[in-house]
Amino acid sequence: MIEEINLIATVAFGLEAVVKKEIMRLGYEIKRVENGKVHFSGPLEAIAQANLWLRCADRVLLEVGSFKATSFDALFEQTKALAWEDYIPVDGEFPAAKITSVKSALFSKSDGQRIVKKAVVERLKSVYKVDWFTENRGKYPIHIQILKDEVTLAIDTSGSGLNRRGYRQYGNEAPIKETIAAALVYLSNWKPHRYFLDPLCGSGTIVIEAALMGKNIAPGLKRSFISEDWDFIPANTFINARELAEGMINDQSFRLLGSDIDSKALKQARNNAELAGVSDYVAFQNLPVQSVQTKKKYGVIITNPPYGERLGDEREIKKLYADMGRVFESLDDWSYFIISGYEKFEKVFGKKVTKNRKLYNGDIKTYFYQYYGPLPPRKKDQESEQA
Repeated sequence: MIEEINLIATVAFGLEAVVKKEIMRLGYEIKRVENGKVHFSGPLEAIAQANLWLRCADRVLLEVGSFKATSFDALFEQTKALAWEDYIPVDGEFPAAKITSVKSALFSKSDGQRIVKKAVVERLKSVYKVDWFTENRGKYPIHIQILKDEVTLAIDTSGSGLNRRGYRQYGNEAPIKETIAAALVYLSNWKPHRYFLDPLCGSGTIVIEAALMGKNIAPGLKRSFISEDWDFIPANTFINARELAEGMINDQSFRLLGSDIDSKALKQARNNAELAGVSDYVAFQNLPVQSVQTKKKYGVIITNPPYGERLGDEREIKKLYADMGRVFESLDDWSYFIISGYEKFEKVFGKKVTKNRKLYNGDIKTYFYQYYGPLPPRKKDQESEQA
């Protein structure tokens, strides 16, 4: 039986450190961190735990092997030398599903996929003593990553991306990925005892992700994963992981607020919150950002406003950002965090940023602008935690 495995969490550029911390909190050993990838190791149950709990990673891959190859002959031979039979049964389906090749002599992606598939077939034919594979039970998608002639071969354990939480059946015109939304909440250091507002919430993704975090609800609790029925993983692994996750949901009570001018988007947000199981902890109201005002103190705003590459024309965007700057400035003890792909954001917003961070929202380069206000007085923090 396999006791220790090597895994790769794939991640949007700019969030590697966030996912590294997530993995460390799960108790697994970090091997190394690269652009877009965090390598780690653990027991077999790490497949279930990582898929259930990683909020900011895109996928979890099971690493089968890595090697250097500067020719397709070398790619074939070294792929064939790996112990694919440890993971893929005789009737398993194993497509060469995805390939990336960067700065490599093996630049033809179609040839790379074809050769890897052929090599795995030849390996399994020799092990299972068969000439034909039905490939009709279980799916084991092979991912091929080639960087500067270094090849990493892995099997996707997630299936659909980890951003597919299972709650967002309804989305507005330009939604943010759930994994990115969760990362924004992490980076803000928001805690449930502080007021929370997304004043341009759209279909509610940021508010819902914050609520899931506040309640310590595993983001993968309401979905399935391609690896759940794999033969080499004990049958009760995912069942036990889900039961453990359900027992870790806390009893904290809080109320997070989202607002937007789009009543249709707000209807979607309420439906999404219901599907996510957090409708008791969030509220949505129809309100333009220009009308936002509150007497609450030491709150946190996290928002994903429209920007030129996503929606609207530049005049509308500039007016919106200027209005946001005036409204947020009036909340003098609040912290606010804004993700935008608009290069002139800081100038139009009208306030010098405390800190920013480059992130990729899909294929769009964005910056996460972080404006830190004062923290709540320590005495109030203690009272909130005891309440």
